[in-house]
Amino acid sequence: MKRTLTLGLMATVLLVGCHDDDDNNTTPPPAEMVSFDVTVTNLTAAQPMSPLAAYLHDGSIAGWQIGEAASGPLEVLAEGGDGSDWLTTATTDGASATAAAEGILAPGAAQSLTLTLDAGQEMQLTSATMLVNTNDAFAGINGWDLSGLAVGQSMTVNLPVYDAGTEANSELAATIPGPAGGGAGYDATRDDVDFVARHPGVVGNQDGFAESALDGRHKFDAPVARLTVMRTR
Repeated sequence: MKRTLTLGLMATVLLVGCHDDDDNNTTPPPAEMVSFDVTVTNLTAAQPMSPLAAYLHDGSIAGWQIGEAASGPLEVLAEGGDGSDWLTTATTDGASATAAAEGILAPGAAQSLTLTLDAGQEMQLTSATMLVNTNDAFAGINGWDLSGLAVGQSMTVNLPVYDAGTEANSELAATIPGPAGGGAGYDATRDDVDFVARHPGVVGNQDGFAESALDGRHKFDAPVARLTVMRTR
């Protein structure tokens, strides 16, 4: 009788031990995710724009600073419309999510991208797109705080246009990569003021600058684009 009781107690202890092991091996629940749909609309009459590039960060990564020299990747974006190096640099610097839209954004059209990150991370948005019928103009937003958005809510902001200051605003066909010129895009040589500022605008060949590849259609007033962000998750 005593032996039977002892065996029973041992079996109970083993069962309890197995239960504890199961608890220790429980798979943790998946991380909660947050997603934003970012949509940009081109408000100009004849300024196609490069694919929107955007990233989320904690506020420590500036896409550009007014009055300071543009980074190399921003120069590539502003002169040639390619934002891939700009996004790669943002990732290296600690951006929590990056994305780029596809294709040229025509006047009057809109394009979207999605940014997804772990919940609990900082949610400041920086984005940029080149006006391709210019030398080095770009539109964008720098460090826009999205943390107050609940699921289903959206915010909209009008985008001003900036001059990267890396290429003189010659408006010559050879230096305009868009359809108005069909010329070269990015050139590593800097021949302008070498600091970022608000763009002074286009002169054009209808206002006394006969050599300009641009005309009145290519002029723009700020804002040049409208950006809407909706939190979807």
